[in-house]
Amino acid sequence: MSGKYIQVQNQEGHSFGAYLATSIDGKGPGIVLCQEIFGVNQAMREKADLLAEEGYSVLVPDLYWRIAPNTELGYSAEDFEKAFQLYQKFDEDLGVQDIQSSLDFLQTLDVIDQEAGQAVVGYCLGGKLAYLAACRIPNLDCAVAYYGVGIEKKLDEAKNIKAKLVLHIAELDQFCPEQARNDITAKLRNIKASEVYIYPNVDHAFARPQGAHFHKQSALIAHERTIAALRKKIGPDYDLAELWEEHIKYEFETRNVPDTMATMVKEPYVNHIPTMTGGVGYKQLSRFYQYHFVHGNPQDMSLIPISRTVGATQVVDEFIMSFTHDTEIDWLIPGVAPTGKKVQIPMLGVVKFRGPKLYHEHIYWDQASVLVQIGLLNPQGLPVAGVETAEKLLDESRPSNTLMPSWSSSQDKSVA
Repeated sequence: MSGKYIQVQNQEGHSFGAYLATSIDGKGPGIVLCQEIFGVNQAMREKADLLAEEGYSVLVPDLYWRIAPNTELGYSAEDFEKAFQLYQKFDEDLGVQDIQSSLDFLQTLDVIDQEAGQAVVGYCLGGKLAYLAACRIPNLDCAVAYYGVGIEKKLDEAKNIKAKLVLHIAELDQFCPEQARNDITAKLRNIKASEVYIYPNVDHAFARPQGAHFHKQSALIAHERTIAALRKKIGPDYDLAELWEEHIKYEFETRNVPDTMATMVKEPYVNHIPTMTGGVGYKQLSRFYQYHFVHGNPQDMSLIPISRTVGATQVVDEFIMSFTHDTEIDWLIPGVAPTGKKVQIPMLGVVKFRGPKLYHEHIYWDQASVLVQIGLLNPQGLPVAGVETAEKLLDESRPSNTLMPSWSSSQDKSVA
């Protein structure tokens, strides 16, 4: 937990508790994060901390303060029963008022970028409240709802939506059955500022880590969509290409491991897919960089850029890596003594960022092409190629389909 508890003052002179997580930049756009029915518990604090790493200052108000202040439940059957009883007593209209009070209070704090917009993000009960906030709070810029319960009962308010609205809905959610999903989708399809995503084969609370229904891949995609919407509407704006270039410089030019690690989050990971080399976590990855990567690459190793796509949270780089195999390269050709061969291979890097820090790298290449070029794999009779893969990427006019024995059989056939 990196945040702290504070007291929020509302317009009626009342106060209630809230968890505040400050942006990694010290100051950032403000987000009010709305709780599940279980209160401001560890899961909600972790969500706030994650958004703070993304550059936001996040306030998680105790929305149960009128009926059961400081509620913090787990996910046992007993806790679920308590949470459901509180949910039945909860007044949603007052909850939206508390969200407005929280947004107003956020703007008085020095951890907020006053020139940025405001957003609400919510889960479960908080998901419905985020939707209602989009309908009722006129100065809201963005609202994101994860598996909100009961949104279909308030679709008559959708006509008032001015903010960007993103809904994440689980296909198997018993609290949002098929007819409810269809009603929500049909209604919001005509609201220009709204996006509705249905996540197949996942259940309610699929984005809650360690939960019974947690589905990592869906949670990651939903988070990426959430950050993309937030970036577009309230910022912050990071130059991901420049951050990536800085990281590459420390890896391949200055070859400085501490500087390389300083560009990354506290617990990053790197996965070179074909050889499964890299590391997970600061300790393992810094060891990998120090003893098996940064100082172990050939001196003539260079990167030839082909294309780059920059998104809201990641950079996808297409490039050719060129080098002479004059030293053992643990991460690329592990266990193979230097052959002195010249190698050129197309590579693809998917580089994810969390705020201004690099979170992970997924690096792909054709290992068969590498093995052909260093003489460890005879391509004769196999559907593999050597340096030709790089040469064709640089010059698309080079012949295609040379590995297809059947290619010549279609030469004189008509094409529809």
